[in-house]
Amino acid sequence: MNETTTVYVGLDVDAKFIFVAMQKPDGSKPIEWRIAHETRAIKKLAKRLLKASDGCGLHVCYEAGPTGYALQRMLQEAGVLCDVIAPSLIPKKPGERVKTDRRDAIKLVEYLKTGHLTVVHPPTEADESVRDLVRAREAGVEDRTRCRHRVGKFLLRQGVRWTIGRRAWTQVHRTWLHGLSFEQPESQLVFDSYMLALAQTEDRVEDLEAALESVAATDPYREPVGWLCCFRGIKTVTAMTIITELHGFERFHSPTQLMSYLGLTPSESTTGGRQHQGSITKAGNAHVRRVLVESAWHYRHKPITGRALRKRREGQPGWAVAIADKAQRRLCKRFAHLAGRGKELNKVTVAVGRELVGFIWVMLSHSKAETA
Repeated sequence: MNETTTVYVGLDVDAKFIFVAMQKPDGSKPIEWRIAHETRAIKKLAKRLLKASDGCGLHVCYEAGPTGYALQRMLQEAGVLCDVIAPSLIPKKPGERVKTDRRDAIKLVEYLKTGHLTVVHPPTEADESVRDLVRAREAGVEDRTRCRHRVGKFLLRQGVRWTIGRRAWTQVHRTWLHGLSFEQPESQLVFDSYMLALAQTEDRVEDLEAALESVAATDPYREPVGWLCCFRGIKTVTAMTIITELHGFERFHSPTQLMSYLGLTPSESTTGGRQHQGSITKAGNAHVRRVLVESAWHYRHKPITGRALRKRREGQPGWAVAIADKAQRRLCKRFAHLAGRGKELNKVTVAVGRELVGFIWVMLSHSKAETA
């Protein structure tokens, strides 16, 4: 856009109010006002901005946050171009110690004019709804783990220990739990309450996983989920997490770009002729990074195609199976090599997960070429 013929608007958005800063092309002082974060007020704002930009371009932005993309969609439906900005990539002066809604809105206008803001790629409403389903399942698993921990810590305080088998939460362990009783009625009440909460949480996770499996079997998720499930360590939930969190995969033009987006590349401080690489940046999507690291643990064993993996590969194209086999041979060898050098296993797993990203990029990019 031409800076001299464009009206730039920065919005500082929270749950109740939206602070607006508008810079007209004449270079005058930004106009500032505040509106309620309500549908009627947003529609009036869109009309006012379109009227103020009569004969000029109009460019609006706000920071990504808990309010999501609803504001962007409402403004764009009204004919207002609006970008959502990555907040972690907004330039910040080291000496700034004052933060207000007014300052944030004006700062967005200034950086929007100079092109120093990084735009977030928004999902469609359909993509966002499926992504919310994946995240709800992830939250349910976390709740289930907390409920299990509460039961375990309660039994530990009561001096009750599980010694029959090596693993907990098997069918034998659950039968043992349901057979426990306590002399004190209060203790029995607490235990029953914990077990009820656990049962309810497990039912919720099962329902969400069933819904996720059902969605994964429909277009447009069916084919890419099947391709990704050809990899060792990737099943339906992991594949759906990758696909829904990386909506618009075509925007990643190289494996390195995808690795950087996921925060799996090493941090670096190079100055004065000295180079130092630290831990990974963790600057990207934490949901995908977590499932990739979990998948990378499967490559600590020797390359093998087990019964479950063979079943997941049934009916999948040969090129997808070939890429997955190449990844398994490479990553298993890489894991063994790094572990043999005495590297910490957590670091080895992250390194293998980073290379797994490259094969995933090749898989999904190859699929685009096949379907083109």
